Amino acid sequence: MNYREESLKKHAEWKGKIEIKARVPVDSRENLSLAYTPGVAEPCLAIHENVEKSFELTRRWNTVPVITDGTAVLGLGDIGPEAGMPVMEGKCALFQAFGGVDAYPLCIKSKDTEEIIRTVKLLSGSFGGVNLEDISAPRCFEIETRLKQELDIPVFHDDQHGTAIVTAAALLNALKLADKQIGEIKVVINGAGAAGIAIGKFLLSMGVKHVIMCASRGIICEGDTRVNPAQQEIAKVTNREHLTGTLADAMKGADVFIGVSVANCVTKDMVRSMAENPILFTCANPVPEILPEDAKDAGAFIVGTGSSQYPNQINNVLVFPGLFRGALDVRASTVNTEMMTAAAKGIASCVSDEELSKDYILPYAYDLRAHEAVAKAVAQAAVKSGVSKLK
Repeated sequence: MNYREESLKKHAEWKGKIEIKARVPVDSRENLSLAYTPGVAEPCLAIHENVEKSFELTRRWNTVPVITDGTAVLGLGDIGPEAGMPVMEGKCALFQAFGGVDAYPLCIKSKDTEEIIRTVKLLSGSFGGVNLEDISAPRCFEIETRLKQELDIPVFHDDQHGTAIVTAAALLNALKLADKQIGEIKVVINGAGAAGIAIGKFLLSMGVKHVIMCASRGIICEGDTRVNPAQQEIAKVTNREHLTGTLADAMKGADVFIGVSVANCVTKDMVRSMAENPILFTCANPVPEILPEDAKDAGAFIVGTGSSQYPNQINNVLVFPGLFRGALDVRASTVNTEMMTAAAKGIASCVSDEELSKDYILPYAYDLRAHEAVAKAVAQAAVKSGVSKLK
């Protein structure tokens, strides 16, 4: 099947992938009076007295906007908010299918950081959480940071943290097979944008001690003023040996390569230079940093990609529906590292030791067990870490 051509036909047939349906009957005078005027005045007054009642008396408790400005849509780049709508609608469909979360696409027609932050803040009273999507770096860092500071509902940038969580889950299971300890491995991350930096920070929080970040110029080293502020910041906690050079230099002796960068930037020789039983997650789409067959031919022990064409798809669909389900269920005020760690471990746990193999280190994206495991783990972590608003 030519997925691109067939998808275009289907979108013309569907005319949208989500819709709103009423949850209550309005087919009689009594029902209409309960759902709308005059009865509706009573819940309005209750919320006026205590705004937290909006989570109990409206659908706010289960509602999340999928917000983009259209500047970093899939691998298509800055195509604008309207052109990003098919992706946002698809995301909303996945929220509902795998998490039972009511999600709505909100595509903001602005690239101004302050304007986007203000827009989301003004709308936040309608939602139980906020999912940011496909906003270009480095603006996405400030937008997420500010919103997390200024809102009391969970704010989650899926391109950053969803990718980091599912990558960590894949790594946990891959290390089991490779018989390597997370605190002893050397990890090279190529691509120092939103996803790459988030992966680096999260792996450090998970116990990885040796991370090297690479960008188009090569290895990122502390003190390099040519890189952007976000890259300068991650350089303070990575590459503690202060190595310089190319991606090829970084990969020598590495146990793990994680690519969130560009196609065909890794060669067979670079794979051969890695440590014994190397693990490669080559997630550039639609063409990975090195084709899985080439990586394996050069000695790769385990290969994961961002594509459903190959085994071990590293897909953040495994993360966001369950993460928001768990966060919403306990009225979490934020998404913290404890919740993210719980999500990664929850995903990894869905592949039993008996099932675990070089070609099966993650559950499939449509495996409902995984979404349920994430929701349960995240809810428990939110309560345990003290960010649940429920008494």
